[in-house]
Amino acid sequence: MKGLFISFEGIEGTGKTTQARLLAEYLKARGQDVLLTEEPGGTQIGKRIREVLLNVEHREMGSLTELLLYNASRAQHIHELILPALKAGKVVITDRFSDSTTAYQGYGRGIDLKLLKSLDNIATGGFRPDLTCLLDLDAETGLRRNRGANKIDRLELEEIDFHKRVKDGFLKLAEKEHGRIRVIDASGNVNDIQNRIRETVEGFLKSSIN
Repeated sequence: MKGLFISFEGIEGTGKTTQARLLAEYLKARGQDVLLTEEPGGTQIGKRIREVLLNVEHREMGSLTELLLYNASRAQHIHELILPALKAGKVVITDRFSDSTTAYQGYGRGIDLKLLKSLDNIATGGFRPDLTCLLDLDAETGLRRNRGANKIDRLELEEIDFHKRVKDGFLKLAEKEHGRIRVIDASGNVNDIQNRIRETVEGFLKSSIN
């Protein structure tokens, strides 16, 4: 039986981590075998890379270094965790995947998109989620949410214009791949957002069956 691969994307403060967890709990309650994971991370190697990438002391990290570290974590994530779970018929839900690299390092940092695509093909072989839930929120609100929760990492210390470029990048990706990437309003309370996500996932599953 083929598994299902779902990714959550969005700028800082959209609630991806919470919403991914709630969807995983919802699907488990419906009898699905679910693996919940994140990027960078997921594996022991990925977790170590995550520590380096998000540490606020590493402000001197170059954009290319950052890009290569994300891809290294992703390659290990796919090899060690994601593909085996999908082959076992599980629903894999990840908090971030390749779209984040395109949005943050491409549109945010300004790294050439062709270079990004070439490196992504090396790291993933063109592997993509079946469905991507893009949680959409304005950058100011997202950063304010995280700071209110005392959540600060290296990327959140970037200027607001950087986060706005990232948001625009995500929306451009959604325009190009509207079949896979579904834009979901991330304003309002947690339950309202989760209901929108469940409707999106259920609609996708029905269309896939048909």
